[in-house]
Order: sequence, then C-alpha cells, then structure tokens
Amino acid sequence: MQPNHNQPHTLGPDYFAAVYEANADPWGFETSPYEREKYQTTLRALPRPRYASALEIGCSLGVLTEQLATRCGHLLAVDVAEAALARARQRCAHLPQVELRQLRIPEEFPPQQFELVLVSEVGYYWSPADLARASDLIVQALPAGGHLLLVHWTPPVHDYPLTGDAVHEFFLAQTGADGPLRHLHGERHATYRLDLLERR
Repeated sequence: MQPNHNQPHTLGPDYFAAVYEANADPWGFETSPYEREKYQTTLRALPRPRYASALEIGCSLGVLTEQLATRCGHLLAVDVAEAALARARQRCAHLPQVELRQLRIPEEFPPQQFELVLVSEVGYYWSPADLARASDLIVQALPAGGHLLLVHWTPPVHDYPLTGDAVHEFFLAQTGADGPLRHLHGERHATYRLDLLERR
C-alpha cells in the first residue's frame, strides 16, 4: 500500500520545543480559570478514590499531574517537551509517587500496566495512524476494569492533525459489543468534552 502524503502528520518534539520557547505557559495551564474548572471536572469524573498505578500522557507543566498524584500510588507522567518536564519536575518535587519521563508516544511506550490512563489535551496532536497505534498500546496497557479518561478541547485548531471530537469518537468506536472498551460516562461542555471508558 502506498503512503498517503496528504495525511496529516503527528506534531513532534520540535513543534512543542518552539511553542515552549516562545511562551513558558502557552496554554495558560497555571493561570486560566477554564483550565482550573476543567481539572476539577477531570478529577471528579474518576470513579475510584485511588489508583495503584496511572499513566498521564502529555503532562506538560505538571499542573494536573500535581492534583492527580493525590489519587495515585504511582503516577508516570510523560511528555515530549523537555522544557515542560523541567517545570513539572519542580512542581511535583514534593510528590515521591510521581515519575516524570520524556517519551514520544506511540513510538515509545512504557511496558507496564496501568489501572488508569489519562489522555488530556494530547490526542489531537497525533496523526490518524499514530492515534490508532497509541490506542492499541493504551488498551493493551489497561488490565480488565482499568480506566481510560479522555479530555479534549473540541473547537478545531488549524495546525492540529485531528479534532478533539475525532479522538473521542475513535475510542468510542471500540465500545461496541465486541470491542475491548466499555463507555462509563460522557460530558460535553462549551469547549471541551470528557469520556470515561473501562477495559472489558
């Protein structure tokens, strides 16, 4: 099969390095009331008070990481941008259960299993092919009863390969009778949506 060069490409480390070089907090994670409210909604959607092991894909500056850590025995938070991880390490230095690692998913993926995988504001940076690869790896990393929480901005952004809705619909397509996932909960807000799925 010939590659389709019209397919959008995943936004890589160079893209994010430039973004963080231009602005230390480019999406207002530390200051935005929108982000603060969204983080509260995210944490409220988790059905368990505690997860022994969790993976946060795309942790950025670690603002949500710091809050999520209080619910985790061990939290592996990963990002492609070293500048963001440096800030996250400072923010989470007082949390021994947090491990921060520079990883490029889906090319690199941790080998262990996780009771919770959080994909928040990151799925739309993947190409359709990389979303499919990441999805397979995420599902394999979840034990039966493990939770996948998706949270994404829904308005289109011109330089992102996918929309938040496209990311969620891709995962929700795996919740049919023969699919590996079950849909537990969904919320749609003015500019973002949240879906909680469980590994069958």
